[in-house]
Amino acid sequence: VLDEADQMLDIGFADDIRCILRHTPSSRQTLLFCATMPDRLRSLVYNYMKEPAWILVGGDAEPVEEVEQIYFEVAERDRPAALEELLREPCRITQALVFRRTKIGVDRLVSYLRRRGLDIQAIHGDMTQSQRDMVMGQFRAKRLRVLVATNVAARGLDIPAVSHVVNYDLPDNVEEYVHRIGRTARMGRPGTAITFVSEWDFPMLDIIQAHVGDELKQGQLSLYCA
Repeated sequence: VLDEADQMLDIGFADDIRCILRHTPSSRQTLLFCATMPDRLRSLVYNYMKEPAWILVGGDAEPVEEVEQIYFEVAERDRPAALEELLREPCRITQALVFRRTKIGVDRLVSYLRRRGLDIQAIHGDMTQSQRDMVMGQFRAKRLRVLVATNVAARGLDIPAVSHVVNYDLPDNVEEYVHRIGRTARMGRPGTAITFVSEWDFPMLDIIQAHVGDELKQGQLSLYCA
Protein backbone atom coordinates (compact mmCIF):
# COMPACT_ATOMS: atom_id res chain seq x y z
CA VAL A 1 0.00 0.00 0.00
CA LEU A 2 1.48 3.33 -1.08
CA ASP A 3 -0.17 6.36 0.48
CA GLU A 4 0.52 9.81 -1.00
CA ALA A 5 1.41 7.86 -4.12
CA ASP A 6 2.29 10.86 -6.28
CA GLN A 7 5.11 11.78 -3.90
CA MET A 8 6.22 8.20 -3.27
CA LEU A 9 6.68 7.59 -6.99
CA ASP A 10 8.20 10.98 -7.73
CA ILE A 11 11.90 11.71 -8.11
CA GLY A 12 13.75 10.85 -4.92
CA PHE A 13 11.50 7.98 -3.84
CA ALA A 14 11.04 5.97 -7.03
CA ASP A 15 14.37 4.10 -6.73
CA ASP A 16 13.57 3.07 -3.16
CA ILE A 17 10.12 1.86 -4.17
CA ARG A 18 11.59 -0.19 -7.03
CA CYS A 19 14.06 -1.78 -4.60
CA ILE A 20 11.26 -2.72 -2.20
CA LEU A 21 9.05 -4.11 -4.96
CA ARG A 22 11.85 -6.33 -6.25
CA HIS A 23 11.70 -8.13 -2.89
CA THR A 24 7.92 -8.66 -2.97
CA PRO A 25 6.05 -11.49 -4.71
CA SER A 26 5.03 -10.88 -8.31
CA SER A 27 1.53 -12.00 -7.33
CA ARG A 28 1.15 -9.17 -4.81
CA GLN A 29 -1.80 -6.80 -4.74
CA THR A 30 -0.68 -3.17 -4.96
CA LEU A 31 -2.85 -0.25 -3.88
CA LEU A 32 -2.08 3.43 -4.43
CA PHE A 33 -3.87 6.25 -2.60
CA CYS A 34 -3.65 9.98 -3.20
CA ALA A 35 -5.86 13.07 -3.00
CA THR A 36 -4.55 14.15 -6.41
CA MET A 37 -3.71 12.10 -9.49
CA PRO A 38 -1.38 14.13 -11.75
CA ASP A 39 -0.53 12.83 -15.22
CA ARG A 40 3.01 11.86 -14.20
CA LEU A 41 1.54 9.39 -11.71
CA ARG A 42 -0.84 7.84 -14.22
CA SER A 43 2.06 7.07 -16.54
CA LEU A 44 3.97 5.32 -13.74
CA VAL A 45 1.07 3.25 -12.42
CA TYR A 46 1.32 0.60 -15.12
CA ASN A 47 4.95 -0.09 -14.19
CA TYR A 48 3.84 -1.28 -10.76
CA MET A 49 0.32 -2.63 -11.20
CA LYS A 50 -1.41 -5.23 -13.36
CA GLU A 51 -4.72 -4.27 -14.93
CA PRO A 52 -5.41 -1.66 -12.25
CA ALA A 53 -8.91 -0.48 -11.40
CA TRP A 54 -9.32 3.26 -10.83
CA ILE A 55 -11.63 4.22 -7.95
CA LEU A 56 -12.45 7.92 -7.75
CA VAL A 57 -14.21 9.43 -4.71
CA GLY A 58 -15.31 12.96 -5.59
CA GLY A 59 -13.51 14.94 -8.27
CA ASP A 60 -9.81 14.68 -9.04
CA ALA A 61 -7.87 17.12 -6.79
CA GLU A 62 -11.18 18.36 -5.39
CA PRO A 63 -11.18 19.91 -1.88
CA VAL A 64 -13.78 18.62 0.54
CA GLU A 65 -16.97 20.66 0.64
CA GLU A 66 -16.63 21.47 4.34
CA VAL A 67 -13.58 23.70 3.76
CA GLU A 68 -14.39 27.41 3.56
CA GLN A 69 -11.80 28.93 1.21
CA ILE A 70 -10.88 32.61 1.58
CA TYR A 71 -8.06 34.70 0.14
CA PHE A 72 -6.83 38.09 1.30
CA GLU A 73 -4.84 40.51 -0.84
CA VAL A 74 -1.89 41.41 1.41
CA ALA A 75 1.25 43.31 0.37
CA GLU A 76 4.44 41.29 0.79
CA ARG A 77 5.77 43.56 3.52
CA ASP A 78 2.47 43.41 5.45
CA ARG A 79 2.10 39.65 5.66
CA PRO A 80 3.70 39.21 9.13
CA ALA A 81 1.40 41.84 10.62
CA ALA A 82 -1.61 40.39 8.78
CA LEU A 83 -0.98 36.93 10.20
CA GLU A 84 -0.49 38.37 13.67
CA GLU A 85 -3.82 40.19 13.35
CA LEU A 86 -5.55 36.93 12.49
CA LEU A 87 -3.91 34.96 15.28
CA ARG A 88 -4.75 37.54 17.93
CA GLU A 89 -8.45 36.96 17.28
CA PRO A 90 -9.28 33.63 18.97
CA CYS A 91 -12.94 34.17 18.13
CA ARG A 92 -12.47 31.80 15.20
CA ILE A 93 -8.93 30.50 15.00
CA THR A 94 -8.70 27.89 17.73
CA GLN A 95 -5.82 25.95 16.16
CA ALA A 96 -3.93 26.91 13.01
CA LEU A 97 -1.48 25.26 10.64
CA VAL A 98 0.49 27.91 8.72
CA PHE A 99 2.38 26.97 5.56
CA ARG A 100 5.55 28.61 4.27
CA ARG A 101 7.52 27.64 1.17
CA THR A 102 11.01 27.39 2.72
CA LYS A 103 12.60 26.22 5.97
CA ILE A 104 14.32 29.55 6.55
CA GLY A 105 11.00 31.29 5.95
CA VAL A 106 9.38 29.12 8.62
CA ASP A 107 12.11 29.94 11.16
CA ARG A 108 11.98 33.67 10.46
CA LEU A 109 8.21 33.82 10.82
CA VAL A 110 8.26 31.80 14.05
CA SER A 111 10.97 34.10 15.50
CA TYR A 112 8.93 37.19 14.60
CA LEU A 113 5.71 35.88 16.14
CA ARG A 114 7.47 34.66 19.28
CA ARG A 115 8.92 38.14 19.78
CA ARG A 116 5.34 39.37 19.52
CA GLY A 117 4.36 37.07 22.37
CA LEU A 118 2.51 34.35 20.47
CA ASP A 119 2.65 30.64 21.39
CA ILE A 120 4.03 29.10 18.22
CA GLN A 121 6.33 26.32 17.00
CA ALA A 122 7.99 25.30 13.73
CA ILE A 123 8.24 22.00 11.88
CA HIS A 124 10.41 21.33 8.82
CA GLY A 125 12.92 18.93 7.35
CA ASP A 126 15.99 20.33 9.14
CA MET A 127 14.60 19.24 12.50
CA THR A 128 15.40 15.82 13.90
CA GLN A 129 12.68 13.19 13.97
CA SER A 130 12.48 13.43 17.77
CA GLN A 131 12.05 17.21 17.55
CA ARG A 132 9.28 16.84 14.98
CA ASP A 133 7.57 14.15 17.04
CA MET A 134 7.64 16.38 20.12
CA VAL A 135 6.14 19.36 18.29
CA MET A 136 3.47 17.23 16.61
CA GLY A 137 2.62 15.65 19.96
CA GLN A 138 2.02 19.08 21.47
CA PHE A 139 -0.08 20.10 18.47
CA ARG A 140 -2.21 16.96 18.52
CA ALA A 141 -2.77 17.31 22.27
CA LYS A 142 -3.93 20.94 21.75
CA ARG A 143 -1.11 22.24 23.94
CA LEU A 144 0.10 24.23 20.92
CA ARG A 145 -2.23 26.62 19.10
CA VAL A 146 -0.13 27.59 16.05
CA LEU A 147 2.24 25.46 13.99
CA VAL A 148 4.25 26.93 11.10
CA ALA A 149 5.40 24.32 8.60
CA THR A 150 6.85 23.64 5.20
CA ASN A 151 5.09 21.16 2.94
CA VAL A 152 6.44 18.39 5.19
CA ALA A 153 3.13 18.82 7.04
CA ALA A 154 0.93 19.13 3.95
CA ARG A 155 0.32 15.41 3.52
CA GLY A 156 -0.77 12.51 5.65
CA LEU A 157 -1.42 14.37 8.91
CA ASP A 158 -4.76 13.82 10.60
CA ILE A 159 -5.19 16.43 13.33
CA PRO A 160 -8.93 16.81 13.84
CA ALA A 161 -8.77 20.01 15.92
CA VAL A 162 -7.17 22.17 13.20
CA SER A 163 -9.72 24.92 12.61
CA HIS A 164 -7.67 26.88 10.07
CA VAL A 165 -5.00 26.37 7.46
CA VAL A 166 -3.15 29.53 6.42
CA ASN A 167 -1.25 29.63 3.14
CA TYR A 168 1.17 32.36 4.18
CA ASP A 169 3.09 31.57 0.98
CA LEU A 170 1.08 30.44 -2.01
CA PRO A 171 1.80 26.81 -3.00
CA ASP A 172 3.58 26.06 -6.26
CA ASN A 173 0.71 24.13 -7.87
CA VAL A 174 -2.94 23.16 -7.52
CA GLU A 175 -2.17 19.70 -6.14
CA GLU A 176 -0.18 21.17 -3.27
CA TYR A 177 -2.99 23.63 -2.54
CA VAL A 178 -5.47 20.77 -2.26
CA HIS A 179 -3.19 18.79 0.04
CA ARG A 180 -2.50 21.78 2.28
CA ILE A 181 -6.11 22.82 2.80
CA GLY A 182 -7.01 19.17 3.37
CA ARG A 183 -5.37 19.43 6.81
CA THR A 184 -8.56 21.09 8.07
CA ALA A 185 -12.24 20.06 7.81
CA ARG A 186 -11.27 16.45 8.54
CA MET A 187 -13.96 13.74 8.69
CA GLY A 188 -16.87 16.08 8.10
CA ARG A 189 -15.80 18.80 10.53
CA PRO A 190 -15.94 22.46 9.43
CA GLY A 191 -12.69 24.24 8.66
CA THR A 192 -11.32 27.33 6.94
CA ALA A 193 -8.42 27.75 4.52
CA ILE A 194 -6.98 31.27 4.32
CA THR A 195 -4.57 32.25 1.54
CA PHE A 196 -2.44 35.41 1.46
CA VAL A 197 -2.03 36.80 -2.05
CA SER A 198 0.76 39.31 -2.55
CA GLU A 199 2.00 41.32 -5.53
CA TRP A 200 3.54 38.42 -7.48
CA ASP A 201 0.96 35.74 -6.63
CA PHE A 202 -1.91 36.54 -8.97
CA PRO A 203 -0.91 34.17 -11.82
CA MET A 204 -0.96 31.20 -9.41
CA LEU A 205 -4.17 32.50 -7.80
CA ASP A 206 -5.80 32.46 -11.24
CA ILE A 207 -4.72 28.84 -11.76
CA ILE A 208 -6.10 27.78 -8.38
CA GLN A 209 -9.37 29.65 -8.94
CA ALA A 210 -9.78 28.05 -12.35
CA HIS A 211 -9.61 24.67 -10.60
CA VAL A 212 -11.72 25.26 -7.48
CA GLY A 213 -14.11 27.81 -9.00
CA ASP A 214 -16.34 29.97 -6.84
CA GLU A 215 -15.40 28.07 -3.68
CA LEU A 216 -12.38 30.39 -3.24
CA LYS A 217 -13.72 33.81 -2.27
CA GLN A 218 -11.98 37.10 -1.56
CA GLY A 219 -12.25 38.37 2.01
CA GLN A 220 -11.55 41.61 3.86
CA LEU A 221 -8.89 41.06 6.48
CA SER A 222 -9.92 43.87 8.83
CA LEU A 223 -13.47 42.52 8.96
CA TYR A 224 -12.59 38.84 9.34
CA CYS A 225 -13.32 38.60 13.07
CA ALA A 226 -15.89 41.38 13.28
